[in-house]
Amino acid sequence: MHPFLAPDFHIRWSTLIPEAVEPDIRRALELAKRNIEAICAQDPAAATFESTFLAFEKASEQLNDGWGRLNHLDSVSDNPAQREALGKMLPEVTDFYSSLALNDRLWAIIKAAGESPEIATLPPVQKRFVEETLADFRNSGADLPADRKERIAAIEAELSQITKEYSEHVLDSTNAWELVITDETKLAGLPDSAKAGAAANARSKGHENAWRFTLQLPSMFPIMQHLHDAEIRHQVWEASSKVGAYAEYDNTVLVWRILELRHEKAEILGHEHFADLTLLRRMAKTGGSALGFIENLHARIHPEFLAEYKQLAQYKAAKSGQPVDALEPWEVGYWAEKQRQENYDFDEEALRPYFPVDGVMAGMFEIASRLFGITIRELETVYIEPGSSLSTINSQPSTLVETWHPECKFYEIHDSKTSAHLGSFYADWHPRESKRGGAWMNSLHTGALGEPHLGLIIGNMSPPVDGKPALLTHREVETIFHEFGHLLHGLLSEVAVKSLAGTNVPWDFVELPSQIMENFCWDRESLDLFARHFETEEAIPEDLFVKMVAAKNYMSASGFMRQLAFAKLDLELHIRLSDFAGKDLDSVDREVLADYLAPLKTQPPSMMRRFNHLFSSPTGYAAGYYSYKWAEVLDADAFTRFQKEGVLNSDTGAAFREHILSKGNSVPPDELYRRFMGRDPDQEPLLVRAGLAEPALA
Repeated sequence: MHPFLAPDFHIRWSTLIPEAVEPDIRRALELAKRNIEAICAQDPAAATFESTFLAFEKASEQLNDGWGRLNHLDSVSDNPAQREALGKMLPEVTDFYSSLALNDRLWAIIKAAGESPEIATLPPVQKRFVEETLADFRNSGADLPADRKERIAAIEAELSQITKEYSEHVLDSTNAWELVITDETKLAGLPDSAKAGAAANARSKGHENAWRFTLQLPSMFPIMQHLHDAEIRHQVWEASSKVGAYAEYDNTVLVWRILELRHEKAEILGHEHFADLTLLRRMAKTGGSALGFIENLHARIHPEFLAEYKQLAQYKAAKSGQPVDALEPWEVGYWAEKQRQENYDFDEEALRPYFPVDGVMAGMFEIASRLFGITIRELETVYIEPGSSLSTINSQPSTLVETWHPECKFYEIHDSKTSAHLGSFYADWHPRESKRGGAWMNSLHTGALGEPHLGLIIGNMSPPVDGKPALLTHREVETIFHEFGHLLHGLLSEVAVKSLAGTNVPWDFVELPSQIMENFCWDRESLDLFARHFETEEAIPEDLFVKMVAAKNYMSASGFMRQLAFAKLDLELHIRLSDFAGKDLDSVDREVLADYLAPLKTQPPSMMRRFNHLFSSPTGYAAGYYSYKWAEVLDADAFTRFQKEGVLNSDTGAAFREHILSKGNSVPPDELYRRFMGRDPDQEPLLVRAGLAEPALA
């Protein structure tokens, strides 16, 4: 029995225990190696598309599924035994995957099949699969001499180890800090929802008549926005800025080493730097193109960014009776929130009662159903303690779907017309110490054409408190819609080749389906489908809605610039690494971002020590963080079609499903975009949406 490799669509999570990791993953490796050997052993003259390309596609399916399940559990249910088991198998699994493109016999048979006359007779999707597979091999070093291949494999092995170490440092240093307050007067200004959450958190840790705060976003964010006590805000800011930056958790050396290894890999593969290697088959094509895109946007918004900061400093001075001076980092969010409340008579906390998480999910499902021709239903679930006896596991009713945590839920998606089961997914929305921060979507299984897919959406949103449902901020609602957009991209995929299906697209295109869904969190018609008061079922009052929309672009240049700064630093580090050799990481931050950072009194330490997007995996979003803004251009532009034809227009939604959601990487992304919009993307709608440019005259 190999539970990590079990073919069950409804995964039996309680059987996925640390003791099963090594035997299961070794078994999967054995099967994968055997399958690869069968491909290599063919007579090249007799090799066919099916016996090579399709066989290669299927060769490591069990390993992909088992390793994927384990890495998912590492993200949502971390524990020492599991962490050790994963770490033990990581070198062998990394070695297998990195060896594929460097296997001379395999490459010879794949290349021979790719040059055969049969390829010209294949349907377009299969032809693209051949092209993409050959490009994958070449871009991974298949044509390199033996010594260079050996070095590439060593780089991949080291990257897999140290990026995992980086991620663990971030999680462990986040969990290592807490602030317990016993004097309620120090909580002045904090919203009731945040106080209730902190009190419940304290009780869960054995603290009575106290309030416990952590560095998880739902806990710390209200402090930085609302708490009057500047000393506590300073304390929380300082702790958050030190995540991954002190003692045994310090990621500084790892950051430089990861960058060095990526650069070396790019040079071996014939590229000037890692950005050019990574972007070779993305929409931006080169690091220089991506950097130019970011710098162009920077030039457009820089004056407004500086004006916003100057005005906020003046506001603080006027309200505090002090001379105008530079702000401290722990003052920005606080004074910005006070100014917003004053200018717009709008407090984000007033929206929370209208966003109970179950209501948000139900309304989001209704929007997706109307637009994309699907139905979504929740299935009953059960949580079983990992390692429970087989009799306990087997005693559960077969109608219940097992989950990895009691808060996790499970859903099915069906096509409205055909009733076909398109896919299923898990949703797990609230923070806990065993779960890494942030929000994400992932695929657990990609079905063959006509078979259902299996995915998940994860977040760290405001938890339920004192018997009330989890009441979300509007930004948390946007995050749920964002991850659901990724999920739809995966589960509505209709591509005959799995590796071209779903979200397996260039990374500067992958954010289009996710970010376009965020638009529905601002439209009155779509909001009324899910924004309902958790006690009265009333919709958001019109005066509150008007205030919310009016405040939408408050300090938007500052938020815009923050994303540009991350993208700029990411690209510069991966393009000009040699320019920064031997320098202090914080100094490099300030050098690169001189025109991207507000002139604060205290400059924060580098975000790079805790930036999981860039450093928690061998590639991840490295040299690709610009993708968020790139895809924002796409989503703002594409949403103009929804606005023109009707935000909930089912014909527009059907076109988006047909041309974007269902096609994966079976067609180049720029062509898919043109099919939906009838033209290339326009940058202007993004700036208009952000209030940083005037709309064009009709």
